[in-house]
Amino acid sequence: MIQINNTKHLQTNGVKVLVYGQAGAGKTTLISTAPAPIVLSAEAGLLSLRDYDIPYIEIRNMDDLAEAYHWAAESEEASQYQTVCLDSISEIAEVVLTAEKKKNKDPRAAYGVMQDTIQDYVRKFRDLSGMHVYFSAKLEKVQDEMGRILYGPSMPGNKIGQLLPYYFDEVLALRVEHNDNNQTVRMLQCEGDGTWLAKDRSGKLDKWMEPDLSGIMQRIIA
Repeated sequence: MIQINNTKHLQTNGVKVLVYGQAGAGKTTLISTAPAPIVLSAEAGLLSLRDYDIPYIEIRNMDDLAEAYHWAAESEEASQYQTVCLDSISEIAEVVLTAEKKKNKDPRAAYGVMQDTIQDYVRKFRDLSGMHVYFSAKLEKVQDEMGRILYGPSMPGNKIGQLLPYYFDEVLALRVEHNDNNQTVRMLQCEGDGTWLAKDRSGKLDKWMEPDLSGIMQRIIA
């Protein structure tokens, strides 16, 4: 029997957000602003968090990624954390790709397996019940057929890079600019402008937000 529901009664099952930016922009440091985070790290760049008491799980291979997902989804221990942070999904994809290249002599087949695997785990982590999930990604700069420079998240392989933003309601660009006093300012761009890819399907965020994940998540779920 068909059951008709109403969008008015939809509730946020944790905020799932993708943030991309250039190297050194502060994507890893941003984790320190998330509610009760735990980091799944495939990078050697956690030194920016050394002044914070944040636990992390190292992702060195596919087995680590699979084990980390099952731990986050099923273990009682994981319930003490509010935010799972994948830092970065770009590097995790590189880990998967490197492993596949060692097993497969055909580079195209290795890329295909990587794309399928990463899409599967992006969906799995995005759909974790009752938890916030933060994905960081590297920055990609491309030139379109009209010569315009466009910025978006970077992934190994064109297909997964193009698809990645579609998995999220919140895609934010971590921008590093200089104000009128030549001071460095970091802000999250939450609305696309034709050059930088960004979107906020919640409709709760301003075009520019302070780089504070707790504040952003609270505003979305309020």
